[in-house]
Amino acid sequence: MPHDTFLTTTQGLRRDLPPMRLFEKAKRFGVWNPSDIDFSQDRRDWLGLNDQEQDILLRLTSLFQAGEEAVTVDLLTLLMVVAQEGRLEEELYLTTFLWEEAKHTDFFSRFFSEVTGRAAGHSNYHSPSYRILFYEMLPAIMGRLLTDASPAAQVRAAVTYNMVVEGVLAETGYHGYFSVLQRNGLMPGQVRGIQLLKQDESRHIAYGIYLLSRLIAVDPALWQVAEDTMNELLPLAMDVIGDAFEPYDPVPFGLTPADFSDFAISQFQKRLERLERARGASLEEIDRVTMTVIERDDG
Repeated sequence: MPHDTFLTTTQGLRRDLPPMRLFEKAKRFGVWNPSDIDFSQDRRDWLGLNDQEQDILLRLTSLFQAGEEAVTVDLLTLLMVVAQEGRLEEELYLTTFLWEEAKHTDFFSRFFSEVTGRAAGHSNYHSPSYRILFYEMLPAIMGRLLTDASPAAQVRAAVTYNMVVEGVLAETGYHGYFSVLQRNGLMPGQVRGIQLLKQDESRHIAYGIYLLSRLIAVDPALWQVAEDTMNELLPLAMDVIGDAFEPYDPVPFGLTPADFSDFAISQFQKRLERLERARGASLEEIDRVTMTVIERDDG
């Protein structure tokens, strides 16, 4: 479609909006290169692990790897919708969001190749619940935005992507994975990469909660769409977490599955409460609350 105006030469950018603050933080904290991470000690540590320890790390990393590739591919439709709506500040931030997901995909690919020596062949670790969520539902819900860019479709997409895939599964998985490696003094390259990746993901989730809050504040009836989507997907996400530990008895590294599920529910509940409050809030209040959260976060 032809352009009839450009926001930056007519109105200028709104630098007081949360997406622009996230853009600034992404430019500061998100500029890291997976290729700069030294995996030499990680390879030595890997070779010292027993079969069960290697297997659970392969399983978890496979879930991360496929998940990061999925969200890299499936985010494009949301970026397109935001661009079509003329929300340039949000589009600027989403360019960093997409770039970071691509880097995460690259990061885990390097880990498989250079640390485990097994560059491919990990799909056997994807359980039926994982396949339903990542192979089917995520692309279907995000892909619908190509033909239906309504606020309701955007809410369903953001709940799926940001609240469930990132806010429940990715954040929980990275929290536990990072803690295990750090506690056992293992794989400093992977620890550093996950630390940087977690900073990226915290910005992604902050944007998703902002997007949902903005949409619900404008139309409180959309809360029901958000709630219905969460009720549909949360049990599936919890099944994914349970499936990751089911093959092991005992679970290597002394991992406790309940610690993962409890952490996931706790984080989810905090964000759910923010979304509930958005129903009666003004857009100015949404901006203020979001900015407070962004400023409190260290990445």
